[in-house]
Amino acid sequence: MTSDDAALDYHVVDVFTTTPYAGNPLAVVLGADDLSTRQLQSLAREFNLSETAFPMAATKDGATYRLRIFTPATELPFAGHPSVGAAWVMRRLGRIDDGEIVQECGAGLLPLAVSADTITLTGGAASLSEPLDAAPFLAAVGLGDADVGGTPVRWAGCGLDFAFLHVHESALTRCAPDLAQLAHLGNGGVSVFAAAADRMHVRVFAGGVGVAEDPATGSAALGLGVFLVGSGLLPGSGRTSYVVEQGIEMGRPSRLECSLEVTDGTVTSATVSGSVVLIAQGCIAVPPSDSSGS
Repeated sequence: MTSDDAALDYHVVDVFTTTPYAGNPLAVVLGADDLSTRQLQSLAREFNLSETAFPMAATKDGATYRLRIFTPATELPFAGHPSVGAAWVMRRLGRIDDGEIVQECGAGLLPLAVSADTITLTGGAASLSEPLDAAPFLAAVGLGDADVGGTPVRWAGCGLDFAFLHVHESALTRCAPDLAQLAHLGNGGVSVFAAAADRMHVRVFAGGVGVAEDPATGSAALGLGVFLVGSGLLPGSGRTSYVVEQGIEMGRPSRLECSLEVTDGTVTSATVSGSVVLIAQGCIAVPPSDSSGS
């Protein structure tokens, strides 16, 4: 790439960790407002991380900025670690201040609380399905009936739905995901978890969006809270909190701190908080333009 070539600044950060080369890596690409969807997707494929985030000028009243989020395979309406990581980069560059901001994304307008140490994301409206047959979800992650922890599988989320599969702790190391089956299930993927008091040991397989396994998934951590309340594993009223530990089996341990406000068995607010570490920064060539206009 020569100095005359069009290029965009980027930052690579690790999210939901205070330790470099842990947590979930994210590429944040700046100045991509005028690029087409196809060009943004090309950049995400080039970075080949679970997600690449593109902060842009807001298009909705009340929003601080707009965020578009891509896996190597598709665009997402919402995701947690891109939201947290992008806000951290924007703060570091002086483009946003500490305090409350509002992110515009495909899931709507979502608040974030920004500080030097922590970014806290508030999820969108909670959704929860009826109990589901566990068989296809167990098959998709290579587990069997004996591994189930006793709570029925449900889809749940706060902007992006995941299926939540409650298992015994020993089952987590034996997961063997089948990407084709995961993709067939759809939505965000399958979150396999074991619970011990307020600590949740989690693995997330996101084959439906082109990610085999994710080391830290903020959107799934939010949805897990909705599932836990709906399944009677967390209180049905008041304020409660829990910690998600993820990425351990991948060698990228992550910590996601979550809280819920619950009224009459319904989650009215869900937040996920975490730290971010800068890993790399530089510039990347703009992909060739196309005539799709998308």
